[in-house]
Amino acid sequence: MFRPLSVFIGARYTRAKRRSHFVSFISLTSMIGLALGVLVMILVLSVMNGFDREMRARVLGMVPHATVESPTPIGDWRALADQVRRQPQVVAVAPFTQIQGLLTNEGQVQKVLINAVDPAEEPKVSIIGDFFREGGLEALEEGGFRILLGDRAAARLGVGVGDKVTFVAPEASVTPAGIFPRLKRFTVAGIFHVGAGEIDGHVALANLHDVARLQRWQPGQVQGLRLKFDDLFQAPRIAWELAQRLGGQDFYARDWTRSHGNLYQAIRMEKTMIGLLLLLIVAVAAFNIISTLVMVVTDKKGDIAILRTLGATPGQIMRIFMVQGTVIGVVGTLLGGALGILAALNVSDWIAGLERLLGIQFLNADVYFIDYLPSQVQSEDVILVCAAALILSFLATLYPAWRAARTQPAEALRYE
Repeated sequence: MFRPLSVFIGARYTRAKRRSHFVSFISLTSMIGLALGVLVMILVLSVMNGFDREMRARVLGMVPHATVESPTPIGDWRALADQVRRQPQVVAVAPFTQIQGLLTNEGQVQKVLINAVDPAEEPKVSIIGDFFREGGLEALEEGGFRILLGDRAAARLGVGVGDKVTFVAPEASVTPAGIFPRLKRFTVAGIFHVGAGEIDGHVALANLHDVARLQRWQPGQVQGLRLKFDDLFQAPRIAWELAQRLGGQDFYARDWTRSHGNLYQAIRMEKTMIGLLLLLIVAVAAFNIISTLVMVVTDKKGDIAILRTLGATPGQIMRIFMVQGTVIGVVGTLLGGALGILAALNVSDWIAGLERLLGIQFLNADVYFIDYLPSQVQSEDVILVCAAALILSFLATLYPAWRAARTQPAEALRYE
């Protein structure tokens, strides 16, 4: 089988035992360093992809893509919803009302945002139905004054399904006996766990008509409409256009970028910045090949001189050491890529097992928006990382190979 001279000798130099064991050790560490750099970069980018995915699927699946609201209660929300559905990008519409206050039970107090929903319409715009541990949206019967709590809020209040909690509204009632806070007893009808501390600890669901009665509105009146779009990144523009079309003085729009946009942008920016920083680690590992090849050139000066004497051209000598350095880069990159993909696919289970073993939770939902480490391998990231490592490895071979090509046979053989 025919092989070019430079490829044959370069491959042979790579696998041959060198007279200098130190050179062999440096070559091995260069390969391992490059593999570790690629592994870490793939792993970290996959974790950042996981955070991005969970942000979209869980948090942005729970909060509205956008809302159309009015300063005064909306009476015929179904007619308004029919107008909104005419917008092609609107996938689903559901009514909602929000009220903030406190939940109390046996001296325990928890702040809460009650989302009043229509149990039949809410699944069209929210994924909350996928996360119930007990109960469900169907338990929110009109007139029953039932409430669905996140597991963190339920734990803080010390309640379970069937227990009673008292809701303290931020408004007071004036009576002949004085001013009293507005109170209402709710029955816990379900508990959900989304995995996002903000939602599990501070969001509750109740029936739309029950909250309307609590706020002393007319039956069927709502605060606004919750909208779901086919492309959530178009939400700010489309929601504003809808509000203007419905009547700019009577309606206004809000979208997810106001409530969670900063968090999402932070995740995207962190992925970019961490990727650039980790690329520097890969670059350092790749350019260790320079020191390896410089030592190899010094070690092989006699061989280079003999090859030149036999008629090898400077270009062939240069290609020999470029092949050797490229082999180191390819092996290191492939090894790192394979280990990086393996680690990225299993890191969530590994971290969860380590948390159970040590009894420590690394991601606290009170601090982070989720309480576990997600990971998602994307082929474009793997290809980009491996391509960058290979390119840097190839560039690292140029100077030592050029220096080898300039070796003068007479100078190299003088002391042989």
